[in-house]
Amino acid sequence: MSPRDVLRATCYVLCDGEIGPVHALAYSASPGTYVLAGSSDRSIRLYNPQPSTTSHSPSSHLSKKGINPAIPEGRLIQTYSAHGYEVLSLSVSADNSRFASAGGDRSVFLWDVASAQTLRRFGGGPQGHSARINSVCFAGEDDSLLISGGLDTSVRIWDVRSGAPKPIQVLTEAKDAVTALAAHSSEIVAGSVDGRIRPSVTSLCLTRDGKAVLVGGLDSKLRLMDRETGGCLKTYGDPGWKNEDLRVQSIFGGKGQYVLAGDEMTGAPGQDAEGRVWVWDVLTGELKATIRVPWGPAGLEPKKKIIGKDGKEKERTNVISCLSWREGGYGDQFCVSGTSGVVTVYGYN
Repeated sequence: MSPRDVLRATCYVLCDGEIGPVHALAYSASPGTYVLAGSSDRSIRLYNPQPSTTSHSPSSHLSKKGINPAIPEGRLIQTYSAHGYEVLSLSVSADNSRFASAGGDRSVFLWDVASAQTLRRFGGGPQGHSARINSVCFAGEDDSLLISGGLDTSVRIWDVRSGAPKPIQVLTEAKDAVTALAAHSSEIVAGSVDGRIRPSVTSLCLTRDGKAVLVGGLDSKLRLMDRETGGCLKTYGDPGWKNEDLRVQSIFGGKGQYVLAGDEMTGAPGQDAEGRVWVWDVLTGELKATIRVPWGPAGLEPKKKIIGKDGKEKERTNVISCLSWREGGYGDQFCVSGTSGVVTVYGYN
């Protein structure tokens, strides 16, 4: 099956690859009008993925970056700056007025979207994480809680409404770095490289009803796990898809029809200069498409780095490490990014 039978490319939203690798992507809550991108340059950028009406000429910004100027460029709306190290995770509140970010500076920031100001900073002191934070998500009634998990093996729960400087609860069951978090109702699902769910976990994504979770691991397999029984409902993989070293995200999309995953490609400069997104059928496990993701600008790629399973930066090329689908997998659009620093938006037929 051709990738165009499943998905179609629509536009770029972030075309300045010089900002460094993008580690986190998140759509705004329904209707998913905007995209947030957190990168290694310590900033978070808010984009409108709808292309601007200005046509591009050969001298345009896109052309100068070595990107096909026929592909329209999205619009930068706002830049948020407070982190002292790379941004690794983003989460948007249900009312779209706030979002949370976390990363290498061991802090969780709560932001006001409109003013671009920080409302709260969680951690950064003796009551916070002692190492980089890999994942953050909203939880609780009216998004009253923030959950963070990091390299220090802990999961910390923060009360957004109170002014308390310390977490209301610390979970220490993990035996190695906590790499991914998901929250549903009153429950928290945490993935760790200790392999206690399955081989070292790098990605988690809950189904819409919360009854199953998609687990990405460092054994080049994705597994759909039943949360009540702990059984494996379906396994996704392919001889051409490898995930053995890096934190590569996997998500649901296409109104629950598909599983999508990034790619930790390690091609030499000038070879296979595109990233890849892999698409499987949720029910059958059949590989439906391998979507090529064009890069830009060429020449900078050998300098790009990505976060490894040990939490440290590693030099890799052509890596697609983060994905986000509008409206939690039920919208008409999704975006991907990685070491190129370019966020590419795709439309869903």
